[in-house]
Amino acid sequence: MNLRNVIVPLGLLALLYLAYDSLGWKGVAAVGGGILMWLLLHFTRLMTVMRRASERPIGYVGSAVMLNAKLKPKVNLMHVVGMTRSLGTRLSEEGQEPELYRWTDGTDSHVTCEFVNGRLVKWTLVRPPKVEPAAEDKPAAGI
Repeated sequence: MNLRNVIVPLGLLALLYLAYDSLGWKGVAAVGGGILMWLLLHFTRLMTVMRRASERPIGYVGSAVMLNAKLKPKVNLMHVVGMTRSLGTRLSEEGQEPELYRWTDGTDSHVTCEFVNGRLVKWTLVRPPKVEPAAEDKPAAGI
């Protein structure tokens, strides 16, 4: 169980209690308004990220190399979806840990990300091998 799922609600309840204890119902209204604003900001961010992701194909990213450079450990899945502006192609089974997602660019390079408890643990970049043109395909030099 994720400890953050317990600590945040308990902290909010403690804030409400302290507000009531010091200012009465006016304090509860003020702190409750602040909590509501915080929740609305998170909801708005989530909806903005999902709206942008819905406008792109699933599993597509502009540049897998740039995504690889921008990734950091312990960021959540919503942060990665916000960076790529696309939902990743799910490689793991539903409800199975770790969750694996892949983003591919136009050159068939792809980044595979592994998430445990919704946080990025590791990622790998795979680039296709370069294909050298054959000797007869090259233009003759000096003609």
